[in-house]
Amino acid sequence: MQRQLKLISKAGIAEALAKVELYRYLNEPEEAESICRDILAVDAGQQLATRLLGLTITDQFTGSATDRYNEAAELFASLRDSYERNYYAGLLHERRAKAQLRCGCAAHILLPLLEEALRCFAEAEKLRPAGNDDSILRWNRCVRLLESRPDFHWEREHLPIADEDSPPVSPRRAANDR
Repeated sequence: MQRQLKLISKAGIAEALAKVELYRYLNEPEEAESICRDILAVDAGQQLATRLLGLTITDQFTGSATDRYNEAAELFASLRDSYERNYYAGLLHERRAKAQLRCGCAAHILLPLLEEALRCFAEAEKLRPAGNDDSILRWNRCVRLLESRPDFHWEREHLPIADEDSPPVSPRRAANDR
């Protein structure tokens, strides 16, 4: 028996999308991802499947270097609607930061990710359809996360730089410069 992927019918896309949502609700993102890929194999421009594929990838974030951050970023960047591009880019940054926080990464290191999420949500808010407050809800969640942990507010001590301060020069390089 040959093990080849089979194509679904275009008529079955709506039902397949419903299954993606179901598997995401059941916390089975790998199954949802597989169905999204089946949909995109027959309709590469299917925006909902593209968006859901990006979300299923972020559902699998663990905070490790193997998280497929770039793949999800490319999917969200390919969305046609500028509101959706900004909103889902913000969600991507937020989910990456939360996953890394869960695996023990220092909160102050994650601050730029949450700040980028906030920037994306603010842009999405400007573009949002009437009655859609999703970007505001995500913004508020990020702000509450930042406020809930004092370690997000770490600041380095700023030391003055004297005129005589300069980068170290290796003896070998100094001799070659003569």
